[in-house]
Amino acid sequence: MANNAHATSTAALDVPVIAPGHDFETVTEAVAQIPLARRTPLGWVFGFLIGLSLLMGLQMALGKLVFTGIGIWGNNVPVGWAFDIINFVWWIGIGHAGTLISAILLLFKQQWRMSISRFAEAMTIFAVACAAIFPLFHTGRPWLAAYWLLPYPNTMGLWPQFRSPLIWDVFAVTTYATVSIVFWYVGMVPDMATLRDRATSGIKQKVFGILSLGWRGSARHWHRYEVATLILAGLSTPLVLSVHTVVSFDFAVSVLPGWHATIFPPYFVAGAIYAGFAMVLTLAIPLRVAYKLEDFITMRHIDNMAKITLATGIMVSYGYAMEAFYAWYSANPYERFMMWNRMTGPYAWSYWMLIGINAVMIQILWFKWARTNLKLLFVLSLFVSVGMWLERFVIIVTSLHRDFVPSSWGMYYPTRWDLLTFAGTIGLFLTLFFLFMRFVPMIAMFEVRTLLPQAKVKSEHGHGH
Repeated sequence: MANNAHATSTAALDVPVIAPGHDFETVTEAVAQIPLARRTPLGWVFGFLIGLSLLMGLQMALGKLVFTGIGIWGNNVPVGWAFDIINFVWWIGIGHAGTLISAILLLFKQQWRMSISRFAEAMTIFAVACAAIFPLFHTGRPWLAAYWLLPYPNTMGLWPQFRSPLIWDVFAVTTYATVSIVFWYVGMVPDMATLRDRATSGIKQKVFGILSLGWRGSARHWHRYEVATLILAGLSTPLVLSVHTVVSFDFAVSVLPGWHATIFPPYFVAGAIYAGFAMVLTLAIPLRVAYKLEDFITMRHIDNMAKITLATGIMVSYGYAMEAFYAWYSANPYERFMMWNRMTGPYAWSYWMLIGINAVMIQILWFKWARTNLKLLFVLSLFVSVGMWLERFVIIVTSLHRDFVPSSWGMYYPTRWDLLTFAGTIGLFLTLFFLFMRFVPMIAMFEVRTLLPQAKVKSEHGHGH
């Protein structure tokens, strides 16, 4: 049996990160033909129109909000934070996998990241764009709130309150977005030059020529590219930990039962990576089929991402257990009531659903047959996204709707404008992602080419360097 187990683990390691039989030309052709194609697939048009329709709903909802006020949302006196902050934290969390794949796995020289890094980084940027909408419009008058949020000199003499966690959010999220965009774009420069050289349309040649920044593939260009990439990876790595840690401070620095917990920073970071990798799986599984990219996004990528999802899911489950333990062990009656209210109160359905998804259902990924069953994995990744949204709902709503004084208790019910705004940000994400798929190489061609046997440099004596 030991020999069989060893053979199974060896076979799993033998799954390549790129299918055999490819050379430099076939890799370039397979990836470059998608943005350079003259005809747009009907499936792409259908998906893009769905995203665009939801995006129109977002514009309508935000227009109504600006002219009427945030009273159109279901926020009330006990539940001042609701769908807006729930969705903000949810979208920020989704973006974490892209930075982890592009920065940390790069520094650890993990070759399997190369085929999925490009669209994971794009996912990060689009998710941050969706997240930024909620706190901005939650202020009610975003054209005035900028005075309080951004630390720049102005004639009104207004400065941010630097002791507020919301100001920390502004610094963390803007830094995260800036570094992610720069990292994403710098990584695309060599591929933009490839598209420039292969394009037959004059407009595409000019556009890709501008975006490639004069790239010629010289030794000096590659040297500067590698230095810039390592610097950006070094800057991005602490952001994986710091951004969601700062987001968790929105809650942890308060004295509200259910929020005032020191475990929140690592608990939120693990949850963000968990939700992010679930979203990468949600995107990668249909992408590889729709564009016939199975040779580049192989089962090894799927298996590795499922393993990371399992590992971070176990960390999140530990966080749930610690929340219940702290509530009991602290002997604080308010903390105990908060946890009891989560489990048995009017929103108990949300608590037990998130436990069922994030702590119980995820355990199926211990089995290799589950990690390699694409249909099951796709459905599970969708459930994980739902479970992580419910986690934010439980943390925010159930902690606010019943706090210290029973006379201040109240229920929260989302309005149609809450739902339309959330659906609209999903539409914004889909619209941006479909545009990315159509006009930008989804896979880093130059990185994947380094995995080919032809890329292995041999000395004159036959020894690899």
